[in-house]
Amino acid sequence: MDLLLLQLLNGLVSGAFYALLALGLALILSLTRIINLAHGGFLVVGAYLGYVLSGTLGFYWALLLAPLGLALLAVALEATLLRPLYHRDPLESLLLTFGLALVLEETVRILFGPVGVPFRIPEALGSPLFPGTSFFFLTRYRAFVIAIALLVGILVFCLLRYTRLGLYLRAGAQDRETLSALGTDVRQLSTLAFALGAYLAGLAGVLAAGQLGLSPTMGTGLLMPSFVALILGGVGSLGGSYLGGLLVGMATGLAGQFAATASEFAIYVILALVLLVRPRGLFGQEGFFE
Repeated sequence: MDLLLLQLLNGLVSGAFYALLALGLALILSLTRIINLAHGGFLVVGAYLGYVLSGTLGFYWALLLAPLGLALLAVALEATLLRPLYHRDPLESLLLTFGLALVLEETVRILFGPVGVPFRIPEALGSPLFPGTSFFFLTRYRAFVIAIALLVGILVFCLLRYTRLGLYLRAGAQDRETLSALGTDVRQLSTLAFALGAYLAGLAGVLAAGQLGLSPTMGTGLLMPSFVALILGGVGSLGGSYLGGLLVGMATGLAGQFAATASEFAIYVILALVLLVRPRGLFGQEGFFE
């Protein structure tokens, strides 16, 4: 039972990373209709930016400032590279974000080297939350990651549900053309959604670095499960994407209980089942791309 709880906890921590990434992907996709293959690269840049800042300002300031710095970078990239492609063939933006992902990863490799480096977290977060018990594997850092992911999910929900800005974002996700005809600058909303999505990727990157360590390819391993979470929760559903990330993480954690290689295999089984049984996902919108 303890081993099962350990695998479930590991899956929940991974699910926190997937949930943040999937929520960012859903925000960008809902407003821009761009499938952002560079999202994993954003995570890597955010993680290494946190690594640089933590060496001078400390972990908590790095956790706060690194995602903001990444969001500013994302705004610049969106304005210069992606905005001209919004009304063109979606394949062009897909290829562009794929190339951008390679550029970001290679830039990190040039600046910091191809070998992974450890990311130091405060000693207080590295200790068990319940020392001397059978739950010794629950460290303060794991609890911190789960708490941050839940808090961010609640804050994003409150932003979208109870603020005027959230109303505009939800309206833009439903019908951009009508919202634009009513006088709203949809381009600014798209930029804001892109920045918020990048912020979530940077936050996930700093948190993941403290758990998994730093490497230039870390974004690749986290991006695919996040896309599965996006499909599982439903394209066009922000809450569904977030919930899908948590479900994918726990499913892969439980699968790892039975075989070490089953975790990755479970991701593709989940993807295949969702596409066969309910292609639009649990809470997705039918005809989202029409």
